[in-house]
Amino acid sequence: MTQPSSQISAYHAHVYFDSNSLHQAEEFCEQARYILGVAMGRVHQKLVGPHPEWSCQLSFSAEQIGEVLPWLMLNRNGLTLFIHPVTGNDLDDHTKYIMWLGDSKPLNIEQFL
Repeated sequence: MTQPSSQISAYHAHVYFDSNSLHQAEEFCEQARYILGVAMGRVHQKLVGPHPEWSCQLSFSAEQIGEVLPWLMLNRNGLTLFIHPVTGNDLDDHTKYIMWLGDSKPLNIEQFL
């Protein structure tokens, strides 16, 4: 059974970093906000939600995916990004409908079970 893409209301791109790449991640997220007009969340220097590393969330509308995704691909400069749609089903959004730019990481999905 296929799912209609109209189920996707938005996307989240979680930019992962550590103490060595903190400045790079902050600059990347600020550039995305300025250049693409995406919403930038907090720069978390702690584990938040299901994320296995420090992260910053970039949020954008479903209509923006065609502009945002190529920019993220070409400008991440080695940063790992976890990208997922927002469909209203958090478990599926963080497991079935995911994409990685860079190396994938195991998420802690217990909160969605």
